[in-house]
Amino acid sequence: MENQNEFSAEEIFSKALRAGRRTYFFDVRETKAGDYYLTITESKKFTNEDGTFYYKKHKIYLYKEDFDEFKNSLNETCNFIIDEKGSEVISEKHDKDFDSKKEKEKEEEKSSDSENTDEEKDIADVDFENDDQ
Repeated sequence: MENQNEFSAEEIFSKALRAGRRTYFFDVRETKAGDYYLTITESKKFTNEDGTFYYKKHKIYLYKEDFDEFKNSLNETCNFIIDEKGSEVISEKHDKDFDSKKEKEKEEEKSSDSENTDEEKDIADVDFENDDQ
């Protein structure tokens, strides 16, 4: 009989998603009984003061009996966020130039509005009566 300590769950399928300093791993593993389950691992990269790296990992184990409710809850939560805040990332932490980009957009809007006003003035000054000559 196999020793429980020697059992290691083999990966059947694996998918990685890189997202900045984080990597998410979706791994299908097999139970001792031969059924499959999912592990979701978040791995986050950190830098020591001496320049070396280390990773912190957090793992979730998800079994088939929970898949439907997990998917429904995840979809509902994601849809809520997108419906409430849209899909654009607006966090300053994710974009170091967030403030300067917003200022630039405002300046471009003002400049565009001012150009449109000038164009409207030019169009209004056109004299169509003398075009026949």
